[in-house]
Amino acid sequence: MMPRGMLITGLLCSMLLSIACSDDAPKVSGETLKSVHKITFVELGSVNCIPCKKMQPVMAAIEAKYGDQIDVVFYDVWEEDQKQYARDYGIRLIPTQVFLDSSGTEIFRHEGFYPESEINAFLASKGLIALPQAE
Repeated sequence: MMPRGMLITGLLCSMLLSIACSDDAPKVSGETLKSVHKITFVELGSVNCIPCKKMQPVMAAIEAKYGDQIDVVFYDVWEEDQKQYARDYGIRLIPTQVFLDSSGTEIFRHEGFYPESEINAFLASKGLIALPQAE
């Protein structure tokens, strides 16, 4: 006979699995919402640049709002060990935001300060859904 704790754990796992695999699982553009980065948000700037500094709380808010759906990356292109990212992404000015799809292909680019509301609109157009506690 199975111990009660193992039985309950097994039942819970079975229920969660059946819910996750059902047609009622959250969907985004016909795909089941997964815990993988759908978009990578690359911020190329510097901690010493005023518009770049203003982007810091925006990046933190976006990361909190979308959780595992987005990967937020910051490169300080004025730092010696990160200058190559300015060349790699071909940036002309900072801050520059580059958005990549899950395969690493650039899907959008913005130069200068990018307001959170506009980033939210862009991400929503790409199927990202704000987490309930972040709204």
